[in-house]
Amino acid sequence: MSEQSLRELEERVVQELRTVYDPEIPVNIYELGLVYKVNVSPTGEVLVRMTLTSPMCPVAGSLPLEVEYKVLSISGVTSVRVELVWDPPWNPDMMTEAARLQLGMF
Repeated sequence: MSEQSLRELEERVVQELRTVYDPEIPVNIYELGLVYKVNVSPTGEVLVRMTLTSPMCPVAGSLPLEVEYKVLSISGVTSVRVELVWDPPWNPDMMTEAARLQLGMF
């Protein structure tokens, strides 16, 4: 896979991550800053390193599975590994400006 193809596939992964929402916050997980890393290998293997708003988050069991399912549906993706990490801990400063505006945080 060429460098350009890798970048395009990574962008499609990010676009798909923007369709996944934390059910308690009306902002997608990418804009919330829950996704720390997206890595796409030349063979189409995808690593998504992410966190949740809290270790006690009620969607800890389901949200990573939703991420895996959605990313795996992308043409060119051969496998997905979702790593749930707690370091660094998530905080509201990790949200994008668009997310802050959407939530009324200035």
